[in-house]
Amino acid sequence: MSILRSLAGHRSRFSRTLAGLSLVPFLAAGAASAAQPSGAPESVVVLVDQAKVVRLPEKAQTVIVGNPAIADVAVQRNGVMVVTGKSFGVTNLIALDAGGTLLAESLVRVSAASDSVLTVQRGMDRESYSCTPQCQPSVQLGDAQKYFGEVGAQSTARNALAVGGRAGPAPQ
Repeated sequence: MSILRSLAGHRSRFSRTLAGLSLVPFLAAGAASAAQPSGAPESVVVLVDQAKVVRLPEKAQTVIVGNPAIADVAVQRNGVMVVTGKSFGVTNLIALDAGGTLLAESLVRVSAASDSVLTVQRGMDRESYSCTPQCQPSVQLGDAQKYFGEVGAQSTARNALAVGGRAGPAPQ
């Protein structure tokens, strides 16, 4: 199922810290890319839980995300959008003009950051640790459900305490 996001009047939901601030083309921009449907679309590569700034083709009015569970977009001003990796996989982005004409299509490839993640395999169960530089628990997609739940619950409770909330039941 596709999600259509109109560029006109779209308010930014962008509140994350950007990683990978390089501008990459959203295809070769313009009608030239629409005239070459036989060629393989270019790819935008982004890591899970990270974002990349991508320039939209001129006159783009609508952006379609093939699978928003894999990647999400937040359209910014001046023909720029932010693509955020949500889950491993490949999806596509389509840019249309006001008349619905295809301006550009690109693949979005979302993969895991592996340079600082240590994976511990215990039988069929997997645990991930972020080693930057000391290893600390860091849940990743694909970790064992028990580990994921325990570490995730601790992280949620810690974040609640940091913003002045309670981490558990009120003391009696």
